[in-house]
Amino acid sequence: MPSAVMAEIGWPQLIVLLVAAQRLGELVLANRNTARLLARGAVEVGAGHYPLFPLLHGSWLLALLLLVPAQASIHAGLLLLFLLLQAGRVWVIATLGRFWTTRIITLPGAPLVRRGPFRLVRHPNYLIVAGEIAVLPLAFGAWELALLFSLLNAALLAYRIRREEAALAPRRAG
Repeated sequence: MPSAVMAEIGWPQLIVLLVAAQRLGELVLANRNTARLLARGAVEVGAGHYPLFPLLHGSWLLALLLLVPAQASIHAGLLLLFLLLQAGRVWVIATLGRFWTTRIITLPGAPLVRRGPFRLVRHPNYLIVAGEIAVLPLAFGAWELALLFSLLNAALLAYRIRREEAALAPRRAG
């Protein structure tokens, strides 16, 4: 890389790039699980709003990458909290296993997962993501990005949760 570009890459950018790589790996897994579920007769609900999620999350990461100064100080406690949220994320993905996707996919007749974090909260991944979207920018002192993307995420999640609850209602009753 040219030295001018390297001079603009600091710890915040490296952390954001690691998070981006993690998310891309998760998308590969999610797409694989989605294809398998659809092949088994699952149905996707709310496909129309789905592209807004990668757009929002990609914009969040890009904003962090481009707007957080390379020399920004990092709040260690908030970075640790972000790492704990990552552990929660892994817990959700591991608990759902082959049913984990980034879309609303429901397999009629399949029992709902009620173990792991789902014993405690109905939508644990959404809580974790909301935390991540706020905490990572705050760890870099970028409260404006934390606020902006938290509000956008909350609006999108409000719609998505209603769609997901409606899709899962027949399976909750059964």
